[in-house]
Amino acid sequence: TPSATHRGPGATPRRDATTVTLERAVLAANAEVAARNRAFLAARRVTAINLMASPGAGKTTVLERTIAELRASLEIRVIEGDQATDRDAARIRAAGAVALQIETGTGCHLDAPMIARALPRLDPPPDSLLVVENVGNLVCPALFDLGESARVLVASTTEGDETPLKYAHM
Repeated sequence: TPSATHRGPGATPRRDATTVTLERAVLAANAEVAARNRAFLAARRVTAINLMASPGAGKTTVLERTIAELRASLEIRVIEGDQATDRDAARIRAAGAVALQIETGTGCHLDAPMIARALPRLDPPPDSLLVVENVGNLVCPALFDLGESARVLVASTTEGDETPLKYAHM
């Protein structure tokens, strides 16, 4: 149980059961929307990848190279998650893919409802690839199913070889 000092002066400690119940409820609601996203994508035969990494690890660079290698044979659409800018989306458009920016403000990850709102606007064509470049973070994005077919983690050598151990959920 977190101590009252971590929650502010005069706060009373919470029971763990309340925290777990809330987390389960939030993740369950997200999972329902993720299932609808997955069905939408499957109906169009769209492969969706959730691309995750720390800030600056090279997600956008990997994606630019992927677009360069595949764009002649595969339609690629990208959802860009970032807290404050659209710089990565501009890079992806310059690389030759359609990109839709989601700015999360202070949010540390994308969730299934955000993707659900973006899908009709992005309108991925049948038999295409959708890449969701998630917000740079190795904690929060690991918990949220977006409806993706696969998850890809980019790990930078400068982060250290212990990164997979430190971020086991990722």
